[in-house]
Amino acid sequence: MIASYTAAGSETPEHIFAFDRRREHRLLIVPPLFDEMHTLRRLLVETMRRLDGAGVDSFLIDLPGTNESAADLAEQDAESWQRATTHAAEDFGATHVLGVRGGALLIPVHLPGWIYAPIHGTSVLKRLLRARTIASREAGREETATSLLERGKSDGLDLGGYRLGPLMIAGLGRRNIPARPRLSTIAQDAIGGGGMWLRAEPGDDPEQADALAAFITMALAS
Repeated sequence: MIASYTAAGSETPEHIFAFDRRREHRLLIVPPLFDEMHTLRRLLVETMRRLDGAGVDSFLIDLPGTNESAADLAEQDAESWQRATTHAAEDFGATHVLGVRGGALLIPVHLPGWIYAPIHGTSVLKRLLRARTIASREAGREETATSLLERGKSDGLDLGGYRLGPLMIAGLGRRNIPARPRLSTIAQDAIGGGGMWLRAEPGDDPEQADALAAFITMALAS
């Protein structure tokens, strides 16, 4: 089902794709960021279907300014996104969290759970900057990642089809993977196959969805 939550400081509800039957285990999923959000969405939804069959409720949020959100992405930053995930966790009574790729940088600090193939904020930016420099070179323009990053910190940038404000660019660059006793890392090797974020187009991989759901359900049962 499609549900909604209201992020801090906003009057506009944000969407959540949910399997909610009011069960004991309630997993908040913080999605990957930017282009990876789309290449991994099918995998996450299929994982949620399997978790539902195993008796686990799950909630995949839209971050403000992404997907169907009416919020302006250029006005968001890493701190506002983390406040949004915290509000979503409170609204839906989440007991655990799964942060995926760059989404691991934004998980609520109070929840136990997992981070799947996490990357630092600098790596998120490097992927976007690399795509822009390649596109610029093909168009006959010379731009470097270093000069773009400095410009972005003061004026914002268009990266990968996303308009990012200076606070987002600066804030992401300072974000690192959290180290917490109740937070475990799920490496891609534990799921099998190549990372879905490496594919040029969104795709489906039932075996990876099986493996990711099984990893989480077994951890919840232990």
